[in-house]
Amino acid sequence: MHPLEEAVRVKGSTEFTRSELVGILSFRLRRFSVSKAKELIEEWIKEGLLEEREGKLHARIEALEEAEKPENLLGEMVVHIARALGWTELEVMEGIKALRERYGDLDERILAYLFGLEKGVDMSKFRDRIDV
Repeated sequence: MHPLEEAVRVKGSTEFTRSELVGILSFRLRRFSVSKAKELIEEWIKEGLLEEREGKLHARIEALEEAEKPENLLGEMVVHIARALGWTELEVMEGIKALRERYGDLDERILAYLFGLEKGVDMSKFRDRIDV
């Protein structure tokens, strides 16, 4: 799931102030540092995932859905794990984040793979697609 989509789910709205979105990405979701979150917001505006209107940022859901294609390996793995366990994608991402505390700053795809294995999910179809 795209981090912006996670932020929309956390807030329950597609409208954010800049500081609110930075706070959600950095502190609630613990996905990025504050500086990285600010950088990504600018990137998402350029990519058309966010629109700036009247001093507010608006997530463009249709653009987000287009950006989240199956070739996104992490997203594919998260969906696979969630379906296998009967969890939500957000719950899987929280589990992956918990692994980061144990294993350190590994690539999220590797953490997702390890998380799936740890939970007893067959992750063999992803083995050859992970770049180490």
